[in-house]
Amino acid sequence: QVQLVESGGGLAQPGGSLRLSCVASGFNFRSYAMSWARQAPGKELEWVSGIYTDGSGTFYARAVKGRFTISRDNAKNTLYLQMNSLQPEDTAIYYCARVEKTFGPPYDYRGQGTQVTVSS
Repeated sequence: QVQLVESGGGLAQPGGSLRLSCVASGFNFRSYAMSWARQAPGKELEWVSGIYTDGSGTFYARAVKGRFTISRDNAKNTLYLQMNSLQPEDTAIYYCARVEKTFGPPYDYRGQGTQVTVSS
C-alpha cells in the first residue's frame, strides 16, 4: 500500500533552517509529481510546494518562495523540503503528498505529517 513517512520537523528559531524528508513506498515514486502542504492550527490545509517527476520543474506558494527549496531523489524514493529563513507563521504540520491531478489539495495519499514550530 502507499506509504509516505515524513521526518525532520522540530523547533527552530526565527531565521533558522530545517530540512524535511519524506520516504515513499508502495508505488512507483519516480512516476508521480509530489507536493508539500502544511496545516496551521485552526486553518485549512495549504499547498506549499510541488515538483515534477524528474525534478525538472519546481513550484512554490508565494508565502515561501525564495526561502524554501523542494527536491527529490528518485533512487532513494525520497522527497525533501529545505526551509530557510523560517518565520513564526511557518509553524504548522507539514505533509508530503502524492500528486494525482493538481499540486494542491485534496490529496488521495499523504503522510502522517511532521510538526514544525518556529519560535524564540
